[in-house]
Amino acid sequence: MTEATAGVAPELACPIAPVVDVVFSRWTTPILWTLNEFGRQRFVELERRISTITPKVLTERLRRLERDGLVVRTYHAEVPPRVEYEISPLGRSLSPLFAALTAWSPNLAKVEEARRAYDAR
Repeated sequence: MTEATAGVAPELACPIAPVVDVVFSRWTTPILWTLNEFGRQRFVELERRISTITPKVLTERLRRLERDGLVVRTYHAEVPPRVEYEISPLGRSLSPLFAALTAWSPNLAKVEEARRAYDAR
């Protein structure tokens, strides 16, 4: 324990914990990755690309991401109205993190191997 973390709750002593809470909550990474990869999209396009998410959850997550400054929502006053979502510059700043996680993903085979070995005990 360092002087800086003395008296701090354990979950707050880790400097990346708040980042993990914002970026890695369920559905956040697929939404951000999709917007980063495919650019500006309408709700239905996101819904099609992330086929396992419900419309209600997608709406909630997009609102949260907009509130966090990671996604920009643009409303077009047309008939019918059109709404588009795109990753913000702040959200795009996560690209190196996503690239690093993609580079690490081959290790998932080792994780699965370790799980099998553990479960076999």
